Amino acid sequence: MKTLVLIAAAGLALAGPALAGQPVTLRADTESAGRLVTLGDLFDGAGAKGQVLVANRTAASVVLNARVVQVLAARSGLDWANTEGLKTIVVRGGPIGAESGPGAVAAVAGRGNVQVLSYARDISAGEQVRPEDLVWGKAAAAPGDAVHDPDALIGMTARRPLRAGGAALARDVSTPVVVKAGEMITVSFQAEGISLSVQGKALASAGIGDTLNVENTASKKTIQAVITGPGMAVVGPQADELKAALSTRLASR
Repeated sequence: MKTLVLIAAAGLALAGPALAGQPVTLRADTESAGRLVTLGDLFDGAGAKGQVLVANRTAASVVLNARVVQVLAARSGLDWANTEGLKTIVVRGGPIGAESGPGAVAAVAGRGNVQVLSYARDISAGEQVRPEDLVWGKAAAAPGDAVHDPDALIGMTARRPLRAGGAALARDVSTPVVVKAGEMITVSFQAEGISLSVQGKALASAGIGDTLNVENTASKKTIQAVITGPGMAVVGPQADELKAALSTRLASR
């Protein structure tokens, strides 16, 4: 049975200049009968690029981030202006792994009514998460540490191999490594008009905001510092403030 693509309109249009490429328009009436959702399922005029994979539909519907779709289309040479300012695109289709029909669709939809952010492809450990790697899908329930904001994942590094279709979890990722084990870094201290800095050797690899053991090259003592960027770390009040800011930001997600 053919089904409609239901589109949730956003209050504000996406900012930024239009993406150059072959103009396409979002379909008003489409279907994704199979497990794979492609650009051809979403856009009229996609041509040969219509075979490009957008998402894996693991339930009766999948909710796509409109900005992610726009970026993926642009990388495939297609220009979707999104003049309506849409934020999400919900693609519906027949049930996966069963005969299609109104009853079957209702049964699948009834089991998965929670929107869950998931991975559109397999991601290797150490690989950075990109905007097009994330899609919204339906699930019976969201895991306790499920991530609800794509920005909390984009640019982060996978701690372990991540499977396509799997729910995006906070424990899946870490900040990208900016300091490598054995690297010489500058550790700074600032408080009440006092400013000091020493050179130290990182005893492990770390990303921005991570607390790292550093060996002072002059005294050979080990200190704990918070990484602020490539080759840079802080101790003292600055470190406490940075850790508190990161904790607050993660809690808000």
